[in-house]
Amino acid sequence: MNAKIERHEFADRLTLADKLARDVASKLDAAIKARGKATMAVSGGGTPKTMFAVLAEQEIDWSKVTVTLVDERWVDTDSDRSNARMVAEHLFHHQSHTASFVPLFDRAHKDNVDDALDDVGARIDALGLPFDVVLLGMGGDGHTASFFPGGDNLAAALDPNGTRTVISMRAEGAGEPRITLTLPRVLDTRALYLHIEGDDKKRVLEQAENGGDFPIAAVLKQDRVPLDVYWAP
Repeated sequence: MNAKIERHEFADRLTLADKLARDVASKLDAAIKARGKATMAVSGGGTPKTMFAVLAEQEIDWSKVTVTLVDERWVDTDSDRSNARMVAEHLFHHQSHTASFVPLFDRAHKDNVDDALDDVGARIDALGLPFDVVLLGMGGDGHTASFFPGGDNLAAALDPNGTRTVISMRAEGAGEPRITLTLPRVLDTRALYLHIEGDDKKRVLEQAENGGDFPIAAVLKQDRVPLDVYWAP
């Protein structure tokens, strides 16, 4: 069975950013009102920057929101490759500056991502299950999170019955070693979004839906949580 997929297509990226940010904010606000707190895992890269800027201006009780990452390059936060740095620069402003942030990079094990997996996994597990919001992106090669084609731990990361929270990933297209939430942890959420932009990525997504061998297909084919796809050219 495939995920229940709802598609949202927009004429331009600014409109997408506004609509997605407001939808995410409404989910976080509802979680706070229902349970007194909200948790959100977000993706890095360039695509979500504008949306983050809009999300930061939404008037919810950000002091009760905890943000973490779907995946991270194994670099310190002073690197311009760091997802944590990008989130700090683009999301934690205006209303959202009081939110808490749980990083995936662990300086205590900066020389070897594999040595950090247990500690980082425990840190994410301490946030509780499920997430309220998970925001995914997708690369032109069909990867999402750090589920890269040819990745050394790709099969384990995508195992629907896997028990690990995070796993390391090394792949030709990844650059640095990575740490990523596993597929079961990504899907353990009340709301799941995929934010992509550009005609090329739309074609890759369509190919994955039609049986193409891309890692994003694991998200499209799962039946644990509905998926909202936000796209603009």
